[in-house]
Amino acid sequence: MATLFEARFNETDSPMPPDALVAALAGKDVLVSSITDRIDADLIGRLPAEVKLIAQFGNGFDNIDIDAAYAAGKIVTNTPSVLTEDTADMAMMLMLALPRRLVEGAQVLVQDGSWPGWSPTWMLGRRLRGKALGIVGMGRIGTAVAIRAKTFGLNIHYFSRSRRPPAIEDILEATYWPSLDEMLTEVDIVSLHTPHTRETFHLLGADRLQRMRQDAFVVNVSRPELLDEAALVHEIETGHLSGAALDVVENHGGINPRLLTLARANKVVLTAHMASATLESRVEMGETVIVNIRAFVDGHQPPHRVLPEGRLRARAG
Repeated sequence: MATLFEARFNETDSPMPPDALVAALAGKDVLVSSITDRIDADLIGRLPAEVKLIAQFGNGFDNIDIDAAYAAGKIVTNTPSVLTEDTADMAMMLMLALPRRLVEGAQVLVQDGSWPGWSPTWMLGRRLRGKALGIVGMGRIGTAVAIRAKTFGLNIHYFSRSRRPPAIEDILEATYWPSLDEMLTEVDIVSLHTPHTRETFHLLGADRLQRMRQDAFVVNVSRPELLDEAALVHEIETGHLSGAALDVVENHGGINPRLLTLARANKVVLTAHMASATLESRVEMGETVIVNIRAFVDGHQPPHRVLPEGRLRARAG
């Protein structure tokens, strides 16, 4: 960015307060934001008139009020596709970690350096092969997860806004479900791969979690808002669900203590939003941000523009 543009950087690697952010944007054309920056309607209304592009460093953009930006004539872009492989890898790792008790087994050795020795009944987990995986959202990441999961011998089921072409279904031997409620009753694992929108908020709520099979578990590497976390905790505490593997959690004022208790009891595996945390991914994200900015500066439509939900539906129609 410094080579191509006159750039000012936030060197602290932490979100700037709104007043400082507005002040820093004086005389600037572009704001490069990340998921930790809250770009709400109030802040958008205070942005200098020269700022015409909000170039998000990340795939997710629910930290930005897209409707307010559109109304104010601000273009918003993100960095999709570059996170696909790394996120799918993380989903698969979590899918393996919980039933095979990976975290628990690793902790046994590091607690005091001793090992009780092999036993035919010690640290028994559950086999993944032959289980039914339900993928919610069969886009780029969901499809990449399905490819990996099939290699591990999982039976692929999916619910998505649009059905995949027959050629893809045939390769994956995937079963499409037009009803999420019906799919949940037939799978052992549910993996979430859909963006956070008004329609997907708490997509897995109490009613749907109760529909899931006894001893099934949930994997979420997408957005925490897709999952009613309190309801999930309840279903695990009561023994209906066997657990969850989560790379994203609600963190308003701290992680839910009941969720942490379940993690310490090895009913839940928690990772710290690491799905896209590879050097390769971060470099490609930065390059995609620069592509979006360069297209904008050159007077072209940025390739990864984000539109309000209503505009997307209208354009799709």
